[in-house]
Order: sequence, then structure tokens, then C-alpha cells
Amino acid sequence: MKTELRTLEAVAAKGRLLGLDMVYNCASGHLGGSFSAMDILTQLYFNVMRVDPAKPQDPERDRFVLSKGHCTPALYPILAQRGYFPEEELKLFRSVEGHLSGHAEMHHVKGVDMSTGSLGQGISAAVGMALAGKLDKKEFRVYALLGDGEIEEGQVWEAFMSAAKYGLDNLCAIIDVNGLQIDGKTADVMPSEPLDQKLEAFGWHVIAVDGHDFTALEEAFAKAKTLTGAPTVLLAKTVKGKGVSFMENDAGWHGKAPNAEQYKKARAELVAALAEKEGK
Repeated sequence: MKTELRTLEAVAAKGRLLGLDMVYNCASGHLGGSFSAMDILTQLYFNVMRVDPAKPQDPERDRFVLSKGHCTPALYPILAQRGYFPEEELKLFRSVEGHLSGHAEMHHVKGVDMSTGSLGQGISAAVGMALAGKLDKKEFRVYALLGDGEIEEGQVWEAFMSAAKYGLDNLCAIIDVNGLQIDGKTADVMPSEPLDQKLEAFGWHVIAVDGHDFTALEEAFAKAKTLTGAPTVLLAKTVKGKGVSFMENDAGWHGKAPNAEQYKKARAELVAALAEKEGK
């Protein structure tokens, strides 16, 4: 599936608008990291992964694991726009009347390949999926999205070692490097740089990319498919809260809902952005 750049931009813009509505309506959720990851998820589901919403359990499909599982205000809008379930269902986000929980959930949400939420565990599941694919001689690829705060978890690095040991070149991890986590700057909480050198030392192919540049993302994912003998990681430089002026680069928007005034301002900005991308 090949999607034009303008369409990708519109999908991502609409995804941010839907995510904002979801979090505001239930007064709970994580917007900062969802907005930084929205373009990456858009590229994956509309241009990179071999998936069919009509056959969400197809054994030959590519897999995706949202290792930073709290960022469902990005994942669910993308799944809905891709056709896994109606957008109308997003209105019941975090509601007991709906099936869209605050963290990624695989048993009740079509298109979710792994339940996640406890940070650090998703990448381990992705390694297991990729290893199973190798052992079964399958052609599917596995993608996993991590946060740069999440990689402070020791389990992440155990998974990185395992993936390299087994030469899982069917695995592509993406680290959302927005530089912020719930307590502030990642550089202050627990510095992880230089990530490129560390991951290369752990036996991974490393590709640095602008996480908001769709053309660059397309090229990076295409290159990842050509690299063999080891897993690949994309270090995607992003902006936390991307798309809403007062949320951008503000750690305070890691996990809180906007009030009525903030919602009105944010929605106006996102509606304008969407109209621009749709050419209205």
C-alpha cells in the first residue's frame, strides 16, 4: 500500500484531533507522547506494514507492538482511520461502556497485536514475535515503538541483547526521542545518550531520522528492510506534544487532560492544521 504524502499528513493531523477529543471527553490520557508518535504510526500503518483490517489475525501480517502502551490516543485514532473499527467508537475511550482502554489491549481492540502498559515489556514481546517468525520461516516483520523515557528500564536492554544474539533482522524498533518524560528532561532524569553508539555496541543497525518528516521516515523504513544479520532501530527525533503550540516541548503534558479553555485553543489549532492538509 502506497499512500501519498498529502494524505499521510492529513491522516496524522486528523489523528491528533481525534486523540485530543478522546482525552478531553474522558478527562484522562496521555497527549504529549501520543502527538510526538502520531506521524510514525501513520507512516507504519498507511505506508509500511503489510496489514489488512478485514483480517486482523492474518498469520502472515506484519506485527506492531506499542511498547509505550499509554500512547493509545495515537494508536487508536490511526487504527480507526485504517479501518479496524469505526471512528465513532473513539468517543468511548476509557469508558466502561466501550472497549478502548487507556493502554493498548489486544483482546478487545482489533488491530492491537500485544497488550502493553508496563513500560519496558513491549519490546520483549516484539523480540519473541520476531524470533517465532524466524523459527517458523515466516516473512512477516515486527515493529515496536518505545519512548526515550521507557528505555531507562533494564528489561529493554535485555531485549536489545536478545534480539542481536538471534540476528532478528525481521525486527525494527523505533525510539520516540522527544527528550521528555513524566518527570522532566530525559537528560536530567536518567541520561541515555549517545543512543546511537550504545545500540551499535549492542549489535543493532542504527538509523537516525526526523520523526515528523514523512519522506525521511519512508526512506528509513525502506532501508531497514534491506539490512540483514541484525535488528534495526530508528532513532526518531520528535517533539513532545507536536501540533499544539502550548503542549510542545512541555513535560507537563505527558499525562493530563486539558481543561475547557485549553481544549478550545488546542482544538482550534488542530482543526486549522487539518483543514490545511486537506486543502480546505
